Amino acid sequence: DWGKRLPRPRAVMVISSHWLTSGTYVTCMQRPMTIHDFHGFPEELNTLTYPCPGAPDDSAFVAALLKERPVICNYDWGLDHASWTVLKHLFPEADIPVFEMSLDYSFNDWSPKPVQYYYDLASELSGLRKRGVLIIGSGNIVHNLSLLDPLNMHREPYAWAVEFDVQVKANLLDGNCEDLIRFRKMGSSSSLAVPTLDHYLPMIFLLGMKDRCEPLCFTHEGYQHGSISMRCFQIG
Repeated sequence: DWGKRLPRPRAVMVISSHWLTSGTYVTCMQRPMTIHDFHGFPEELNTLTYPCPGAPDDSAFVAALLKERPVICNYDWGLDHASWTVLKHLFPEADIPVFEMSLDYSFNDWSPKPVQYYYDLASELSGLRKRGVLIIGSGNIVHNLSLLDPLNMHREPYAWAVEFDVQVKANLLDGNCEDLIRFRKMGSSSSLAVPTLDHYLPMIFLLGMKDRCEPLCFTHEGYQHGSISMRCFQIG
């Protein structure tokens, strides 16, 4: 239903929590392959594909926008499950061009770059939205795989997971990007909710592209396995 309500985009760019690279890459192929980058799930998932076209012209446009931050075209990656598992429901016909942007995870010997870096990088991409490209940030605000309950998807969430998710919600509604960027100051729950930055950074990308007066609304709230927040929101 969400996909039907959205204006039809020219193309889709996904900021993927599952494509971590040294440097910033965008997929530039004409036909991105479907990547099954997971294990331990029903075998049927490995048979699913998302045969959409790529968007090499829009990938090149991104590279031109970020002149001060090198962006490299990639022809080997495709669409990982941060992309196609979402797009398969949003746009099931797979008839909209899609490309991914990676998360540059290189800084001080492979530790993540400061969160501010990603916010600033995204702020340079507003021209992409004006071009009619839908931006999807695909991750989880709370994402702790080491503490999840693998046998009970619907178990009660941990108190620290709820505490952090509620704080993030309040800051999103208030437009308080400062605290979201410096989220480690939001209390002890932050280290459990965000043990690594990969799933948190796609949200920061979206906030970097947001105009100050744009509306933000939540399209889904909830938790899975006790330690994962499934909160989704739309900007604009």
